[in-house]
Amino acid sequence: MILSPLPRLVIEPIVRTALGEDLGLAGDITSAAVIPADHHSSLVMVARQPGVIAGLDAAELAFALVDPAISLARHLPDGAAVKAGDVIATVSGPSRGLLTGERTALNFLGHLSGIATVTAGLVAAVSGTKASIACSRKTTPGLRALEKYAVRAGGGMNHRFALSDAVLIKDNHVAIAGGVAEAIRLARAGVGHMVKIEVEVDTLDQLRQAMDIGVDAVLLDNMTPAQLREAVDIVGGRAITEASGRITLATAAAIAASGVDLISVGWCTHSAPTLDIGLDAPG
Repeated sequence: MILSPLPRLVIEPIVRTALGEDLGLAGDITSAAVIPADHHSSLVMVARQPGVIAGLDAAELAFALVDPAISLARHLPDGAAVKAGDVIATVSGPSRGLLTGERTALNFLGHLSGIATVTAGLVAAVSGTKASIACSRKTTPGLRALEKYAVRAGGGMNHRFALSDAVLIKDNHVAIAGGVAEAIRLARAGVGHMVKIEVEVDTLDQLRQAMDIGVDAVLLDNMTPAQLREAVDIVGGRAITEASGRITLATAAAIAASGVDLISVGWCTHSAPTLDIGLDAPG
């Protein structure tokens, strides 16, 4: 899969908001007081633990918005695996701007690299099976585009970006509509022919109802590997099969071995630990 960069129009409002939050009403009073205005530096971004890099565009933009005279030279691209001590990029320019933009740039880079790192771990765990790892809409408000990009940097796939992307009939839709069959019927009548329909099922009986009517994909929620294998047999290639619910790095391989097409994981975005990355003087 080719990792295409996000447009600047998508990234810039997010980075501007983060910088505004950090600068407050008076700006970086520490750097303004301590660092001479004409002082220049070159600093390196260094991985302090192994992982996968994501978020260099956001980090670079954080520095550029603080001071356009700052330049960032990449030594590794997004999606690259790093070990502790690897130099990711060199940032050069006015020292005040470097120190002002440092935390915002590292916040983006560390957070997004953390997502890419745990995604890469899940992808490795299901290697050799047909299953792909997909994220969900369980993202940090305002950061969805960046976090889903980080999943792609780690080798994963994206589920829906928004409620308007596709129909996903979940348990509460089913309960309110009066059953799986009725929910699917209403969905098909309510959307255009270009919109795909997926339904979440908790039981194999619900799955059979869904397949009798026909859907594009089925979300198999909180099923055991044995149940998933039976579900894959029931579907028989007539729809995309997606396993979801309490999936961990330890259980991903067994779930993938059931034959499902996708494994969707929410914690890879909402609970990924930050990758420790520092901005240091080269030494």
